[in-house]
This record gives sequence, structure tokens and C-alpha cells, in this order.
Amino acid sequence: MAPKRIVFGGFLHETNTFGPSLATYRDFEGGGGYGRMSEGEELREKVRGVNAAIGGAMEVGEQQGWECIPTIYCMASPSAHVTQDAFERITARLLELIAQAGEIDGICLDLHGAMVTQHLDDGEGEILKRIRAQVGADLPITVSLDLHANVTPLMVEMADVLESYRTYPHVDMAETGRRSARMMARLLAGEKFAKAFRQIDFLTAISWQTTFENPARDLYARLEELVADPRCPSLSFNMGFPAADFPDCGMAITAYGPGAEIAAEQLALAIEAAEADFAGPVWSPEEGVREAMRIAEGATKPVVISDTQDNPGAGGDSDTMGMLRALVACGASGAIGNIFDPASAAACHAAGEGATIKLALGANSKIPGDAPYEAEFLIEKLTDGRFLARGGYFSGRTMDMGPSALLRIGEVKIALVSTKAQMADREMFRSLGVPPEDEKILVVKSSNHFRADFQPIAEAILVCAAPGPMAVDPATLPWTRLRPGLRTSPLGTPFRS
Repeated sequence: MAPKRIVFGGFLHETNTFGPSLATYRDFEGGGGYGRMSEGEELREKVRGVNAAIGGAMEVGEQQGWECIPTIYCMASPSAHVTQDAFERITARLLELIAQAGEIDGICLDLHGAMVTQHLDDGEGEILKRIRAQVGADLPITVSLDLHANVTPLMVEMADVLESYRTYPHVDMAETGRRSARMMARLLAGEKFAKAFRQIDFLTAISWQTTFENPARDLYARLEELVADPRCPSLSFNMGFPAADFPDCGMAITAYGPGAEIAAEQLALAIEAAEADFAGPVWSPEEGVREAMRIAEGATKPVVISDTQDNPGAGGDSDTMGMLRALVACGASGAIGNIFDPASAAACHAAGEGATIKLALGANSKIPGDAPYEAEFLIEKLTDGRFLARGGYFSGRTMDMGPSALLRIGEVKIALVSTKAQMADREMFRSLGVPPEDEKILVVKSSNHFRADFQPIAEAILVCAAPGPMAVDPATLPWTRLRPGLRTSPLGTPFRS
């Protein structure tokens, strides 16, 4: 019997509709810290052994003996809306490559689930709708989604199975792809799955969504118990991306199988019971630095501060200066990264290692309450920005941060880069000559993904709210289009249009 012919592809973006920068076609071509757009055999080799859902799905496909047909795979750093040009060009190319594949038996996609474009609220729903129009209603389609997907009714309708990450930091991306492909194998064997879908009526900040701690740790443990029942072979809890201003923003549950409705209802009850626990302490920049200095006095490990509101993994530009100002003002000793400022990085490379250079550093995104940091900096090290990531999140990826520099002002070291990516891997510091384990304080522009590699070396973790576009409290965002009744923070005020 001829092997099953399965198409694989991916188009990923997490959209912060309040962010300062659009995602253009060029951004997807370059891929930020995630690697360049790829097609065909280049795609296959690029994702092999990497912590990516499409890589895990293709691994299972090869084990199943399928003919795995790679199409296109691209992603861009989280930002404001995807441009209409980028969405239409990439979606058209995906559809073209699916058509060129000829007779196929199924499609496995790697999507994010929180894409908003200049002309569409529901990017993924539209992608799936267009694919369905091309291939018909009966072809099996399974989709891997990010834990932060804002799942919509159209996405549920158009896909046979939506399978989502269960960890934050996302250390199970490849495993999610494997689960998605295993569900594809069952669909190919003739199984059909009933669907259940629930939307949860409150938003919570991503800083308190880590599965390393409660309440999320216990909620995903409950999910694992429920999905162990063979009557519900697929169950996902998406905590949502709480910075997308459209009606389907927020938490959701998808479940599949004859026991889907019961499993979805039980998980929804557990989530609703934990609503009040999705909260934690937030420090102002200088208060957080002073607290970190106090803890560091008797510590043998660094204190890690999350500069959560400028997280480039959530739509920030990784260039606000609030935490750098606080470190210098408090006389702290430590390191901060990444600061995304290509022009400053180019000036450093022109000046050379060992030079002292005057810069107006950062703040190119023009966030209210922020301004460039104007000072003289010592250029301690210059690199091309290429290195292999070894931490749990970026694991296995060859990173290309572009021309990079290590700057110093006082006792503060600054990781300056030309490509935007959150500080989620210790090699980002180490590649610039900074062993992060040896620092007293580490400030990372990341909300939670840093925990995969930094939590094991941290004496303590603090969350600070310096100016930035990813609000640590979603209730403070200027919402206009949420669904009525959705609480914009745990136990908070319901949205009214």
C-alpha cells in the first residue's frame, strides 16, 4: 500500500495590538531570533531536532512511514499587527505549495493562534478557512498551537484537532507537534472526534501564567489527569495572549472525543476556581533593583529581574531604558539584555573593542515614559551574534542576533543586539563574554520563557514594571473591542463596550 502523503507547514505570529511595530514580510523572511523563512527540504533540515512543533510532527510522520511533504515555515518576533501584505503573500504561498503537492491524505500545521492582521482579527481562522475551501471538508487537518493562542470558534470549526503546548516556558513545543501528528494518524485510520470548546471569562497577565508555579502548574496537572481518559484523547487549555483587542481574546479549552464535553467542563471549573490565584507582586524599577541588591548581599546565585513590560516575546521592542536607568541609579552590579538597537550596535562595531563611545541608547520604539539613555559606554566585546542556544526554550536553534556588543557603564554590563529576541537563553549573555552565573543581578527582557534556562541558577526572581507595551496588568490596557462580560483581570471589572 502506498504511504500516506501528509503536508506540513507553519506560519506563526503572536500579535500585541497595542505594540509599537508592525510585522512585515521582511520580518518573516528574517525570522528574528527564530531563523529565516524556509521551504521544502531546507524546512525539513531546519526543524530536525529543534524544539518546534513542526519538527516533532514531522518526526512522528517519518516514524509512521508517511511521505512528509514540507511546504513553508516562517515566524516573526511578536509585535503589533501583521501587515496585510505579509499575511496575503505568505498565505498565498502556503496554498500554492499545498496545491503543488497533488493528491494528499492530510495536513499538519504549526500555527501560533494569536495572529491579528491589519485587515483580519483571526489570522489562523482565515488561514484554515482558505485551506478548507481549497482541499474540501473531509481532508484531515491537525494544528499545533501555542499555549497563548486566542482560540476562536472558526479555528475549532475548520480544524479536526487543535493540540496546544502545555508548558510555559514552552519546553514542549516539539512534543506538542508529536501529539498533533499522532492524532493525525488516528484520523487517517478512520476515527472521528467530537469537539468541545469553552471560553473562560477572565484575562490574566502572562507573568503569572508560568507552569513552573501555581495556579498553572496544578491546572495542567489536572489536564493531564483528564486526557489520560481514553474517551478524551486530546485536551488543551490555552491561557490566551491578553494583549489582542478583539472579541475572542482570552483563555479557552478545546477537547476531542466522546468524553470531550465532560472533560472540558471539569477543566473549566478548575480554572474558574483558581481565578484569584493568577496574581503576584510587581516592583517599580528602582524598588526592584534595591530589593535585588538586598537579596544578593548574602546570595551565591544571581537575582533575576524580569523586565516584563518590554518583553519582545510579547510585542515589545526590547529597547526601553527604565531598568538600565534603575541599575545605574542604584549603583547595582549586574547585566541586562537584550537591548535591541541596530544603529548603536553598528556604531560600536565601527568604533572597535576597547573604545569608549557616546551613545543615545535605545528607546527607538518611543514608548510613553521612556527616553534614550545618553551616556558614554565602554565597548568590552564585539561579536557577529551567532551562537547555538542550549536552554530549554530556544533549544537546538542556531541564533543570529546580528552585530552585537557588550557595553559597560559603571558596574552594569549591557547585551546590545541587532536582532530582536527575548533574553531566554544563558548563551545570549555567555556569547558576549558574560557568564551569567557569576553576576549578582541579571535583568532579562522576558516575562517567563527565561525561566527555562535562568530559574535553575536564580537565587530569586522579581517582576518589575518599567515602561513598555506589554502591560503586566491587562486591565490597564485601552480595550475597545473585547466581548462584553470578559473580566480584564482576575476577579476584575467586566468589559462593557
